[in-house]
Amino acid sequence: MPIASINPTTGETLKEFTALNSSQIEEKLAKTVNAFEQHRRTSFAQRAQWLIAAADLLEQDKEHLARIMTLEMGKLLRAASEEITKCSKSCRFYAENAERFLADQVIQTDANRSYVRSEPIGAVLAIMPWNFPFWQVFRFAAPALMAGNVALLKHAANVPQCALAIEDVLQRAGFASGVFQTLLIETEQTRTLIDDPRVKAVTLTGSERAGSEVASAAARQIKKSVLELGGSDPFIVMPSADLKTAIETGVAARTLNSGQSCIAAKRFILSDQIYDRFVSEFVERMRSLKVGDPLDATTEIGPLATEAILRGVDRQVQDSIAAGATLLTGGKRIKPPGFFYEPTVLADVPRDSPAAREEIFGPVASIFRVSSAAEAIKIGNDSSFGLGASAWTNDASEQQLFATELEAGMVFINSMVASDPRLPFGGAKRSGFGRELGAEGIREFVNIKTVSIA
Repeated sequence: MPIASINPTTGETLKEFTALNSSQIEEKLAKTVNAFEQHRRTSFAQRAQWLIAAADLLEQDKEHLARIMTLEMGKLLRAASEEITKCSKSCRFYAENAERFLADQVIQTDANRSYVRSEPIGAVLAIMPWNFPFWQVFRFAAPALMAGNVALLKHAANVPQCALAIEDVLQRAGFASGVFQTLLIETEQTRTLIDDPRVKAVTLTGSERAGSEVASAAARQIKKSVLELGGSDPFIVMPSADLKTAIETGVAARTLNSGQSCIAAKRFILSDQIYDRFVSEFVERMRSLKVGDPLDATTEIGPLATEAILRGVDRQVQDSIAAGATLLTGGKRIKPPGFFYEPTVLADVPRDSPAAREEIFGPVASIFRVSSAAEAIKIGNDSSFGLGASAWTNDASEQQLFATELEAGMVFINSMVASDPRLPFGGAKRSGFGRELGAEGIREFVNIKTVSIA
């Protein structure tokens, strides 16, 4: 895939970039080694100062950075602005808490003194996706840099301007040259970086296939990896739920980022007692969403990021209908220009159809009817994914049941699944392993060193 900014609203190529060659990559790697030797010896206070400066720059440049995001991948402009704010908050969170999270832990043993240290490991390669092009990077970069590591970013090929803008922000904030570097490279060049002994670990957010390949390559080199992969999150609604709020939130949870989110609600599992009302109002709301230019403040659904994603979503919908799903609204591409797809709702979804078994990365909701909480859990867990889950009930016993029995890295009761710098983020099953964010996120890429003094 060429490295290029293509406006998904119009299909117009905005700018093209030439991939780095072997000698340029070598220069970047050499710079990384030198930068780490200096950066690892800086104090938490100094790193925090730089990260807070980055947060300030993000806020100051929010309008400009948000517009780059919208033009490159079609995110609603207001959502892009909110994403920049979230990155700023994450920087401040780790600036304020990293030293506490990584403080020496004194352990009582038979020795005179024993403690556990957390030390940086070196260069961490981040392979990041296009759907949240700033947030995905900062939720890795903020803790990694505060821990004393240095970072190499291989961003998605369709958001090169976002990738370069992130590097620019961090350098202007004061981080030394080489501490954070964007590498505009082809996908096939990534393997060389993973194999290079100067790269100490890898983190990837992306597809199952990419995760499998990256984790396998890292494992062959005995390197740590963290994977945040796909999701087919259940959105369960029981009779005691606040139905109005559940419906409103369900629409928002399915259409977040035009449906292009790993933690978007995708499978709506509804108690038969509230099924008819929920479906009627949900379908009407989906049908009424305004699809259009993401720069327009009144738009509710923007384009999908690429032509290939658009074709893939349509294939999954049509294959599901052919398998027996009932189309309640939408179900087709909106004619060009741009990569737009109608907000779509499918009911009577066969359990072996794409709408039930695969992640659909677009504004497509799949609906299932159940007669009990136990059946809801069974269908909710009937997936190879286990990223997030949302359950709606005001019954305390059901709340505990869902929190305990749903197979997911995150369970949200009476709210939509969301990422928060204060909470660990990650999944189970084929949604990946390891955690980002929270205290757990900063501890993924440190050497946990035991020190015992007799």
